[in-house]
Amino acid sequence: MLSFGRTRTQPRSNRSMSLGGMDFSDPKRKNNVVGKILLAASLTAVCIIMLKQSPTFNSPSPFSLREDGVIHVLVTGGAGYIGSHAALRLLKDGYRVTIVDNLSRGNLGAVKVLEELFPEPGRLQFIYADLGEPKTVNSIFSQNAFDAVMHFAAVAYVGESTVYPLKYYHNITSNTLVVLESMAANDVKTLIYSSTCATYGEPEKMPITEDTPQVPINPYGKAKKMAEDIILDFSKNSDMAIMILRYFNVIGSDPDGRLGEAPRPELREHGRISGACFDAARGIVAGLKVKGTDYKTHDGTCIRDYIDVTDLVDAHVKALEKATPGKVGIYNVGTGMGRSVKEFVHACKKATGVDIKVDYLPRRPGDYAEVFSDPSKINRELNWTAQYTDLQKSLQVAWRWQKSHQNGYGSPLVMAS
Repeated sequence: MLSFGRTRTQPRSNRSMSLGGMDFSDPKRKNNVVGKILLAASLTAVCIIMLKQSPTFNSPSPFSLREDGVIHVLVTGGAGYIGSHAALRLLKDGYRVTIVDNLSRGNLGAVKVLEELFPEPGRLQFIYADLGEPKTVNSIFSQNAFDAVMHFAAVAYVGESTVYPLKYYHNITSNTLVVLESMAANDVKTLIYSSTCATYGEPEKMPITEDTPQVPINPYGKAKKMAEDIILDFSKNSDMAIMILRYFNVIGSDPDGRLGEAPRPELREHGRISGACFDAARGIVAGLKVKGTDYKTHDGTCIRDYIDVTDLVDAHVKALEKATPGKVGIYNVGTGMGRSVKEFVHACKKATGVDIKVDYLPRRPGDYAEVFSDPSKINRELNWTAQYTDLQKSLQVAWRWQKSHQNGYGSPLVMAS
């Protein structure tokens, strides 16, 4: 009978034994290692067999395939204010949509709203990525069958651009180059580019046409113009279909109340006047700061062309429909009407029902006195005309969303869970 309780006076050595200058492994140890390897290999083989039997193992993602009658659009910055509204419109119109966003300015909550509205497989996917990483961007393009790109992703505050100019050149100009290179490398043939009236600077004549000289006076406008120049230079030897849309001042939100504007709190100082008005109406800030009252305008404040986001998105869809291989279209997207900041504040007070306190301060660096568009070209060539031109009504729609979303889309940490 064997005694399992017997103790060994010396521990068994696990080292190899040496005889005549040659090493021989302990055979029992070797057999143990071989057994473990065989066991691991067997388990791996079983897992592979089980996975292959799964109906989804060999099924490629619908986003990686081209499908007759389905147009797949990459929306960069699709978690942002304008980008999310564009994604909503594209999805409603039957497009397949991929959103790429690093969430530095966008909101995951907006993506979740879209996912809930369009839960069907193959309709919408979200990819968290930074356009400043060329390998990542090219990988996204190579793994997805994009038919077109709507390039919204960009930092977009004039005041902030004067404080952090390098950030703007990198984020706007450099990142657009990365997107364009990936499009060329992966044979994506249509680009709808989000540009701005800030590329015109402060023209001598109003209204602004597409032929008005581009002389930007702040880093935001300069960075956008550089990106336009890169696109135009590339287009000279390319059959890509390119549409460049130069926005004026965007306001409003989804008429059905599903999406809105929810900028980062730390960016309120640099943000749009509509957001500043709403913050003042909600008591988040003590009052509205109007910067500049000595401009050569009828009331001393800046004059701008305020375009509703619903109209802006409609212009993008029409541009996508009319994009032609080997051609470039450049269009102003505005109402053709200039409204002063004081007029805007009056409309905001009426829309919110709050007598907002207004502080008048010196000019903001990089601003210009008067900018409004001549939209006749986009009306003539794309059959587009702004429909939501009542300033107070656009602000009322946006105000309803603000009141029902006191914390925007919610905490980023909560939304990500």
